[in-house]
Amino acid sequence: MENKWVRAALPALLIHGSIGTVYAWSVFKQAIADDIGTTVPNTEWAFSIAILFLGLSAAALGHFVERDIKKAALVSTLFFVVGMIGTGISIQQKSLLGIYIFYGVIMGIGLGIGYLTPVKNLMLWFKDNKGLGTGLAVAGFGLAKMIFSPIMIYLQAQFGLWQMFVILGGVFAIMMLIGSVLIQKPSDWQEKPLKSRFNPVVLIKNPNFIGIWLMFYLNITAGLAIISQEKDILMSLTNSEGVAVFSVATITIIVSIDAFFNAAGRIGFASFSDRLKDRNTIYRVIFIMSLLISLVAYLMPDHSIVLPIITVLAFFLINAGYGGGFSALPPLLADRFGMQAISKIHGIALTAWAAAGLSGNQLASFIVHGLGMHYSVVFVAIAVLYTIAFLISISVVNSKQTLIK
Repeated sequence: MENKWVRAALPALLIHGSIGTVYAWSVFKQAIADDIGTTVPNTEWAFSIAILFLGLSAAALGHFVERDIKKAALVSTLFFVVGMIGTGISIQQKSLLGIYIFYGVIMGIGLGIGYLTPVKNLMLWFKDNKGLGTGLAVAGFGLAKMIFSPIMIYLQAQFGLWQMFVILGGVFAIMMLIGSVLIQKPSDWQEKPLKSRFNPVVLIKNPNFIGIWLMFYLNITAGLAIISQEKDILMSLTNSEGVAVFSVATITIIVSIDAFFNAAGRIGFASFSDRLKDRNTIYRVIFIMSLLISLVAYLMPDHSIVLPIITVLAFFLINAGYGGGFSALPPLLADRFGMQAISKIHGIALTAWAAAGLSGNQLASFIVHGLGMHYSVVFVAIAVLYTIAFLISISVVNSKQTLIK
């Protein structure tokens, strides 16, 4: 069946809608720490390791995804599902090391392969609207958190924490296997081997790639610093009498809406970039928007009646810009380096995600738990990161093309 929605969009949503639940980390990280008898900073490393191996596996296996997306989808399913179920068993056994291995290493490899698999395929099917295509590809990452966060909370309450991971492992196996069966490249696209062996050094020496890598890294680091602490920041907001502003139920709803903005940003910013002369402009918009709202959130007086509203708005806009940074990346790379080796190039660029996985939530955790500062200081830190990213976007990244054939 030659249908871009069945062969490209739906498989992308099924695959990314499963692996994107990694962003629901803040929903259960405290529960994991309490259940196995350790601290939140210790459990945070599981998320960091998962993002690290996502980037490393994407960089190392881009050529594998390039050759056979069906096989890549199946391998991703295997690693991700084993990682989920293994995490549940590790929690049941109260093994922090097991959680690092299954949630971090094994699931992380599934994340990296699964993330790359639908992206080039959608750009091939949506060749005249690559931004829309990649927006659809990675929208599932944002939607996953919105859809599955309340489901995870329900499953924890009804069955228990470790059982939740095992149950969802089965659900995601079905979703990803259906995606693996449906996914297919257009019949009129023929993969051509590169004329010379792909050399990553060519990219590493390219100023454009360096600039894109750096601003992508900074956007992810800033986004993760907030995303990993959303629940805690909302719980820390109190009125003048010291009473919490948001209930647990309200916080759950806000976190789910955050995920909607993440998904909307992935589709919206990337689609808008299709209409721009230079896709790099969309990153400048994201950085300025995120910088301004971060500063406003920090400068609001404590116990101000508008502080909770501004904080929630900051979450929404930062999540949208964070998601948009992901979806705008593949078409920007395609514009600069061509489509032929885009999965490999995209995979190498995702090492920025790996690096940010170590620095993003760890930055926020260090500020709050290590230095003992208030959560609002995180907004100052990420404002600095957005400023640096904006300066890179206007001074390092240019419109010069370096086609790799």
